[in-house]
Amino acid sequence: MFDIFSSYLKEKAGLNEDELTQVRIVTVSKKLRKRQYLLQEGDVCHYNCFVVKGCLRNYRTSEDGNEHILRFAVENWWVSDSESYNNGTPSKNNIDALEESELLMIDKVDFNNLLDSIPHFKDFIYNLKAKSFDVSQNRIMSNISDTAEEKYSNFIKTYPDIFSRVPLHMIASYLGLSRETLSRIRKAVY
Repeated sequence: MFDIFSSYLKEKAGLNEDELTQVRIVTVSKKLRKRQYLLQEGDVCHYNCFVVKGCLRNYRTSEDGNEHILRFAVENWWVSDSESYNNGTPSKNNIDALEESELLMIDKVDFNNLLDSIPHFKDFIYNLKAKSFDVSQNRIMSNISDTAEEKYSNFIKTYPDIFSRVPLHMIASYLGLSRETLSRIRKAVY
């Protein structure tokens, strides 16, 4: 499992063998069954997780029982609950596996030590967070200005691998649409 992560870190962050050894020492592997939780609401998130295999979702359940999907994570993506992780507070979110999944996890203390000791890793994570922030800003803008059809079209173009792996009702939740609206859009497109 670490070989995939190692290749990713060499390509994306430019880590050398000594730096990869530092990462390997603090990395813990975890396998999740379909529908198994990585994090449940009320628990504190202590890990940054790299997805080696599978598909996960990060979501919140509202008081009326509706699920609101904040993001998906597939191979070579990171997943965590940033608010809980950064502040050490109980999570408001759930993260579970939509498929059998394999993850590599790094504890917060170890992750911060890696940032301090490996400049390339620190730069890479900084750039990754900046891109993530940009994506979040664009998603907010899309949610307040795009039509339902534009949201759906952009999702398919941007995330074709996710679209084919996630049930439509979850895509509707992610886009902030009702199932009925998404069904109507899909019928009009096809």
